[in-house]
Amino acid sequence: MKLYNIAIIGATGAVGEEIINILEEERFPAASILPLASANSLGKAVEISGKEVPVLATSDEVFAQHKIDIAFFSAGGSVSERFAGVAADSGALVIDNTSFFRMCDDVPLVVPEVNPSDIAHAPRNIIANPNCSTIQMVQVLAPLHKAFGIERVDVSTYQAASGAGKRGMEELIVQMQKFFSFELESCVPEVFAHRLALNAIPHIDVFLDNDYTKEEMKMIKETHKIMHADFPISATCVRVPVLRSHSESITIRFAQKVDVKQAREILESAPNIVVLDDPSAHSYPMPSIATDTNHTYVGRIRKDNFDDTILHLWCVADQIRVGAATNAVRIAQKWIELAQKS
Repeated sequence: MKLYNIAIIGATGAVGEEIINILEEERFPAASILPLASANSLGKAVEISGKEVPVLATSDEVFAQHKIDIAFFSAGGSVSERFAGVAADSGALVIDNTSFFRMCDDVPLVVPEVNPSDIAHAPRNIIANPNCSTIQMVQVLAPLHKAFGIERVDVSTYQAASGAGKRGMEELIVQMQKFFSFELESCVPEVFAHRLALNAIPHIDVFLDNDYTKEEMKMIKETHKIMHADFPISATCVRVPVLRSHSESITIRFAQKVDVKQAREILESAPNIVVLDDPSAHSYPMPSIATDTNHTYVGRIRKDNFDDTILHLWCVADQIRVGAATNAVRIAQKWIELAQKS
């Protein structure tokens, strides 16, 4: 079996740490794993296979020096802009977790359960990882679109604090601590536009001229690119006081009448989807169930009361894993699989 030299750029961040965990869990064929970060992280170390490995500074030379085969980028768009091309030119496959390359025509945007064939068409040796909310949604939409033909999607997201990284989680934890100390009103939000504890904020990323946020438009544009479709989509993205795992309420209108039993069976057989849908037993997806797993959970599957072509459902996934690290590793696994077949 061929072994690959791996680099993780942003190895000290939440997604970088999770990529290391998943590579180990999946027994990824890695000859070496090189943790990289900014110069500010020099002197730090990350645990890999039970050993403390020093973090190196990301540089122009490091990718060629270490003969990197696969480079996972999760350190921010400016870092990807500066170094992803350098890594790719050195011969590494770049899998970028930032938004920088997502809408570039010559960079495939991939969710392996949905559009694995796009991996073979990466002329720049760069593959983009989609937005976290998009990933779990298209995993659900794709098999249903194949069966019934989607005409429109309306989605509302309930996104955890961890979608804003470690600082987002820390801010929520501090605010909850202050709540129990009767000091909540003294909280001054820094990561979010308003206090997140005991609140819900219908605002993720910046607002655009059309009154949608950038996060909402990402879900629309990225879904179209991944699924090679252009059906109408509307999104409302909300930050909620959950530490980890995003939830989504999705309404789908199809080109034909939809059979709920058949839809449920289709989702049950879809890769990496777990159906939890027994309301009588209080069984349905929740962030507490999805956290630290590599599955997208779907439940509350039901037909609209007034239109037989409309289906409503609820899905939840760990956005640090499914929405970022797990999807990135799955891209690498599929890339290796396709390379072995060619």
